[in-house]
Amino acid sequence: MMMSGTILGIGNDLIDIRRVEKSLERFGKRFIDRIFTDIEQAKSERRAGSAAKNNARASTYAKRFAAKEACSKALGTGFRDGVFWRDMGVVNLPSGQPTMRLTGGALARLEAITPPGMRARIHVTLTDEYPMAEAFVVISAEPIESTPTESAPSVSAMPTKTANPE
Repeated sequence: MMMSGTILGIGNDLIDIRRVEKSLERFGKRFIDRIFTDIEQAKSERRAGSAAKNNARASTYAKRFAAKEACSKALGTGFRDGVFWRDMGVVNLPSGQPTMRLTGGALARLEAITPPGMRARIHVTLTDEYPMAEAFVVISAEPIESTPTESAPSVSAMPTKTANPE
């Protein structure tokens, strides 16, 4: 995939999945509801009964946790200036490709850093190899005249509230 336009921000994060496993055990639903969107919760909870050698549920949550950290870094704010955990959520396109849906303070920050006449696009990659999970986020801007493609959706093309696309 060729990215065109201007890079507005880059962020990455690496997390130990065992840390997320401990948070899930210790805080359960309180941790999940504080950090993850409904779509992220549904995706992760579907992994709960997986026959995978390691905890697929925790790995799925960990990748999404890392994606939020990476996105907050790409936005240039971290978790301050009105940017909260649930303002950023990993969603999957029909192809399965992950991207981010921003709301609240994260969306406001994205709009503030997007130059006039440009459309922001969020590119996400997630990976894990137990016990580590990693996310990498690139936020780019391209002229509004260009046609968005499924491979890198524009934020403006992503509704803020939809059912899980899977």
